[in-house]
Amino acid sequence: MEKVAVVGASPKEERYSNKAMKMLAGHGHTPIPVAPAHETIEGKKVFSSLGEIQEKIDTVSLYLGPARQETVVEEILKIKPGRVIFNPDTENRAAAERLKQAGIEVVEACTLVLLKTNQF
Repeated sequence: MEKVAVVGASPKEERYSNKAMKMLAGHGHTPIPVAPAHETIEGKKVFSSLGEIQEKIDTVSLYLGPARQETVVEEILKIKPGRVIFNPDTENRAAAERLKQAGIEVVEACTLVLLKTNQF
């Protein structure tokens, strides 16, 4: 199963990033929360940036709007995950092109839907 960095993770249960954390774990994946304002989410240690994570990340699931993505995109390029999922309202054509040029698969989709439909 995959190690998935959930960038923009939230402890608030009504947030899609929180639902993704739970559903990823429920499907056997290892969600890794990335959110500088929190210490733990769903019982997991929160990282303030992708660069702090020592493990190889398979997928990055983005829950940050384009205006807040510049630093994150630079971090993604450094850690080179296999895939980045731009969830609804996070789509960013310029960032997606940079990631594709670096050989990283880019998907514009909802992580929750991908999991529910066995397309993750």
